Amino acid sequence: MTSFNNDYLDEVYGDISRRNSGQKEFLQAVREVFGSLRPVVEKDERYQKAAILERISDYERTVIFQVPWMDDNEKVHVNRGFRIQFNSAIGPYKGGLRFHKAVTLSVMKFLAFEQTFKNSLTGLPMGGGKGGSDFHPKGKSDMEVMRFCQSYMNELFRHIGEDTDIPAGDIGVGSREIGYMFGRYRRINNKFSGVITGKSTSTGGSLVRTQATGYGLMYFTEEMMRAMSGQSVSGKTAVVSGSGNVAVYAAEKLGQMGARTVAMSDSEGYVYDPKGIDLDIMKEIKEARRERISAYAERVSRAEYHPNSADIWSVPCQIALPCATQNELNLADAKKLIANGVIVVSEGANMPSTPEAVDLFHEKGILFGPAKAANAGGVACSGLEMSQNSSRRPWSFELVDDRLKEIMLDIFQKSYEASKEYGREGNLVDGANIAGFLKVAESMLWQGIG
Repeated sequence: MTSFNNDYLDEVYGDISRRNSGQKEFLQAVREVFGSLRPVVEKDERYQKAAILERISDYERTVIFQVPWMDDNEKVHVNRGFRIQFNSAIGPYKGGLRFHKAVTLSVMKFLAFEQTFKNSLTGLPMGGGKGGSDFHPKGKSDMEVMRFCQSYMNELFRHIGEDTDIPAGDIGVGSREIGYMFGRYRRINNKFSGVITGKSTSTGGSLVRTQATGYGLMYFTEEMMRAMSGQSVSGKTAVVSGSGNVAVYAAEKLGQMGARTVAMSDSEGYVYDPKGIDLDIMKEIKEARRERISAYAERVSRAEYHPNSADIWSVPCQIALPCATQNELNLADAKKLIANGVIVVSEGANMPSTPEAVDLFHEKGILFGPAKAANAGGVACSGLEMSQNSSRRPWSFELVDDRLKEIMLDIFQKSYEASKEYGREGNLVDGANIAGFLKVAESMLWQGIG
């Protein structure tokens, strides 16, 4: 059994484990946060007296519902929909919707739990939530996706609102899906509101939203390298897993900062381009044509395609950015990266590195940017979109980008300062967990119990 060498933490986690048996992703996320909080609960007894850990590690509300829809052959399918409203102590629930065949209650709870602390770190008034469905958009026609999204919103609309819960996009949910859901919400409620972020710019969406998580990841990573090692992204070689928005725009910002991305992946394999990935071609393949990444090697003769995406971490690099999915980078991968000269690993996906890999990075002195801090750019930009929607005023690309960079540098500073204050200097996993926890916990204490 997991022990945190603290009776309170051990007791609470034991209870969580019993009540959430088999939910491995959720329990992994709780273990990671609790593993950082021993010096916090030992310093201030108020958290135990008010049962803050018990309350902060359980959702406030969960909605699970069926989503029936009809395909183009008039066959009816039924998927399961979720919305986890985890914590609203500092603001309305905020978090994306994920449409993917691997979506389960455990995955939804892990993401919503993480979102609570990530949103806290941004400094914006947003609580934590997450949602989605085990519906998989890949291979579906636009009409099939539209029918599903409309059916999903037929239930979700009852539980969201601009001052209650504001969903956004995530894996499998882009501008197309957001548009279909927002259109259905608008018709059902007979009002045009900022209830969903990630909208098109013509309907109140924010510039930079597409780029935000990838750009934010690099703003955080550059500041981490500068402050903790006196180094820069410029001149470095990078490997980026994934080829969705996060990966593509992290690679784009890497190029703008003077680095070279030599490998990217999708669920079927990865491509290696020794001269650097041509992002114009990659965007055309993944965004315009929605093709598999193997098409890149067909278009670029110097590039190599490898059919096992997990092997991407064997490519030598100095900067590694896991931007695909949870637990994609394990201990064996970490050993390969270190042997090949990696100096910094920064997470663009949610919890993409296993605990054993993270421990090895810390042991070997590798700079490590944890997801809840490093990939907070997406939700930060969603928060800025909420502000634009409330004021009914558009902001320029430059204004949003500047504000995003400011938020990401502040997140690094909060995480680094918390790591120093609580005796874990340089461990940004602990620093981010502690800084995110403290803001939510203090708000919970202020509002009382019940």
